[in-house]
Amino acid sequence: MSRYYPEHARELKRELLAYFDHAELRELHQLRPGRHFLIVARQILILVLAAAGAVYYTNPLIWIPLAVAMGFTIFNFTVLLHEVVHLAVFPSSRTNLWLNRVLGYFYAFPSGISASQFTKWHLDHHAELGSSTQDPKRFHLSPKQNKRWLKLLYFTPALFVIYFKAAAKETATYQLDMQKQIKRERLFTILFQFSLMGLSYLLGGAGVMLRVYVVPMFLVFPIAFALNRLGQHYNIRPEDPAQWSTLVRSSWFWNFWFLYSNLHLEHHYFPGVPFYNLPILQKRLQPFYSKRGMKAYGYGELLYRYIILNGTPHTDWQPAKSARAIPATA
Repeated sequence: MSRYYPEHARELKRELLAYFDHAELRELHQLRPGRHFLIVARQILILVLAAAGAVYYTNPLIWIPLAVAMGFTIFNFTVLLHEVVHLAVFPSSRTNLWLNRVLGYFYAFPSGISASQFTKWHLDHHAELGSSTQDPKRFHLSPKQNKRWLKLLYFTPALFVIYFKAAAKETATYQLDMQKQIKRERLFTILFQFSLMGLSYLLGGAGVMLRVYVVPMFLVFPIAFALNRLGQHYNIRPEDPAQWSTLVRSSWFWNFWFLYSNLHLEHHYFPGVPFYNLPILQKRLQPFYSKRGMKAYGYGELLYRYIILNGTPHTDWQPAKSARAIPATA
């Protein structure tokens, strides 16, 4: 790998570090496993209660919102896996590295992905951010044609075909032992998914399977995935490494439903900061954003510019009049 991003972001890193003293940076990077697992418990509770409600209620006005909550929560297990990838759960130790590995497998189950594939794919993405060919996410997963119909496919069950095809192409470049490990993990998680689907059918028939598995997993999950990805690296300024990620406004709603992964720009600036500290980091970087004239976007405006105005991924979409700098109280 060329490590494209570190090579192009040296000056950016120095500039960012100038906004903090050592004590503040240590505090931002402090890992609180208790807080992490409270969030995990909340996610599991949402999933269990929403599933129970979807089993019991057949009224679409009730079970559809519950299915939406389930779909976003299933997606958020990939966010939890992302924390594991960056060793942002436990303070470092040999025991905790083993626990991280176990957690990674657990967090990979709900979405049916391979923890090892996700780990390598994502770390390579960090190393090669900004490159149109070396960044595996951009090279394999981003739409190759700027067609509205193609971009909309990512919000549908077609996402699974698109994602696994992209992952397979990148995995083919890995060493053979890594390929075998990924194949074993993916097979295991897929069997887990079929088990869940079969169990939901046995417990309540086709209706229950539809409400608690098919709709959340195949209809809602792709929407959560594609919307989250839309706020990562699609609206950027290629000439400025500081803006190779999209600045998304912090809000209590998206901080809750995306587990702070909406604050993706800040994550790339400081990958070791745990997700629950990203809103604080964004507030502290307000002077940096203002100095560079950077604008913050909401998902509604990004979706409008991406689909309606047909913005090309990984380009500058020209800030809309409604875009604004993040207020200090955001």
